[in-house]
Amino acid sequence: MDQLSAMRVFTRVVETGNFSRAATALNMPKTTVTNMVQALEAHLQTTLLNRTTRRVMLTTDGALYYERASQILSEIEELDGSMSSAQVQPSGRLRVEMAGVFADLVVIPHLCEFYQRYPQIRLDLGVGDRLVDYIAENVDCALRVGVLRDQSLIARKVGELRFETFASPFYIQNFGMPQEPEDLENGHYSVGYLNATTGQIMPASFDNGVRSVELTPNYVVSVNDSRTYLNAALAGMGIVQLPVFMVKDHLARGELVPVLSQWRRDPMPIYVVYPQTRHVTNKVRVFVDWLAKLVHGLV
Repeated sequence: MDQLSAMRVFTRVVETGNFSRAATALNMPKTTVTNMVQALEAHLQTTLLNRTTRRVMLTTDGALYYERASQILSEIEELDGSMSSAQVQPSGRLRVEMAGVFADLVVIPHLCEFYQRYPQIRLDLGVGDRLVDYIAENVDCALRVGVLRDQSLIARKVGELRFETFASPFYIQNFGMPQEPEDLENGHYSVGYLNATTGQIMPASFDNGVRSVELTPNYVVSVNDSRTYLNAALAGMGIVQLPVFMVKDHLARGELVPVLSQWRRDPMPIYVVYPQTRHVTNKVRVFVDWLAKLVHGLV
């Protein structure tokens, strides 16, 4: 049995959903596809797929094997590409994680430009503010903001975010305008933001050039997603500190107003991070370079 060929056939069966479509995609007889997957299962001494009349489903072992096989095949494609003209046109699957606000406002609006330049890269974009197991989930890289606590990751700084403080007109009508940062602990409310790493409410930081203040404000609701954080502020649930690029349209429409304008929060660094055990391939390099240009002007 040619195990590498069998791995390719198996991954295509998984991706197309059944043996017939995989056979068509591979330009092979269906019996050949079936026999190769059966030979792979016999070699591994486990069942990779549960078959029905219409489709196949991965077993637990099959899901684990698919993730590793996909990674191995992708790395082989990269290796082949580095020895040929394909180095100019990187190819294969690229798994990237980032917060939803970056996906919605920064990456997706410009993604067609990336695909016009690199049409052979297939991007799997994981969206959300959550902890990621980079190895188990086969993540190539992630975009992260703020202090990096995971020392097992390699980080490349690609920009900074400028933050300011905002509230909705509805909130101001009901609670008035705060005059000092300490007002957020007495008489005013913020929307709490849960740090995915620590599970704690992130403190609010202020600096006016004379003194610096860091405090944990009162809140009636806390969230763990940046888009929900913004939406809670728009609904009048409290004061928030947000990146300026994220609220420009809402400011223009009068849906948010600046508060404590004489106070600033220090810019927060933006990093692209990789697991140390993951080889940085050509497809990762070109994506990170492209992403760095997008986020460079956000400060």
